[in-house]
Amino acid sequence: MKIVSIANQKGGVGKSTTVINMAAALVKRGKSVLCIDFDPQGHLSTFMGWEGDTPTTGDLMQSMANSGRLSEDQLSMAICHHEEGMDYIAANVTLAAADIYLVTTMYREQVLQRVLSQLPTGQYDYILIDCPPSLGLLLTNALVVSSEVIIPVQAQMAALMGLEMLQQAIENVANVTGGQLRINGILPTMVDHTRQSSAVCEALRSDYPDLTYKTEISRLIEAADSTATGHSCLALRRSVIGSQYTAMVDEFLNREGK
Repeated sequence: MKIVSIANQKGGVGKSTTVINMAAALVKRGKSVLCIDFDPQGHLSTFMGWEGDTPTTGDLMQSMANSGRLSEDQLSMAICHHEEGMDYIAANVTLAAADIYLVTTMYREQVLQRVLSQLPTGQYDYILIDCPPSLGLLLTNALVVSSEVIIPVQAQMAALMGLEMLQQAIENVANVTGGQLRINGILPTMVDHTRQSSAVCEALRSDYPDLTYKTEISRLIEAADSTATGHSCLALRRSVIGSQYTAMVDEFLNREGK
């Protein structure tokens, strides 16, 4: 089982869009996928069409932090199934309290790791974590349990700011966990035909030639249209973004030698 965090401390860069479309593309490759909404804003849950009637990541985190275990069937009840084939665990604003109670929790960086250890062995090929736009304890929990990170970067100059800070956070976790965590790649998102967008993509390829994905994700209204209906772009006919995420997942699998 490979656990991949989709992370950037800047919001609005396409993390949730990347998770749902990556998941759909991996399912089409015959992979079993669990998506975890680990952002209190709950955008991924909304994109998945969650109806608010199952335990959330906030519930699971609080149970594990408070008692060191989950109640019977709590994890299985939290797992929702999406019609495109992937599973997901939803989040809502209750997850925001985690930064408060985790401060006093022993092994506070490993709470999510203990939650996911309750999954049956071999149930999923991939777990994709939609990380919060911050560098706090939630992100640290996601990084600790992950083996790889994908960083979506919006093709605007402001989005480049803070990239080094995120790299440092990833490096710090890798050092503590024995170097198991690595950056899989940097994914240019919301790319358009402006000079600024082109300049950002060029800067990424110049500064991070081995990390930056060849595939770029365009800024198109179809991304909002698809998620508004609870589907990935791959579910749309003749979707440009769906095709781009399909190519991105091919790159992702090639980087893993699969």
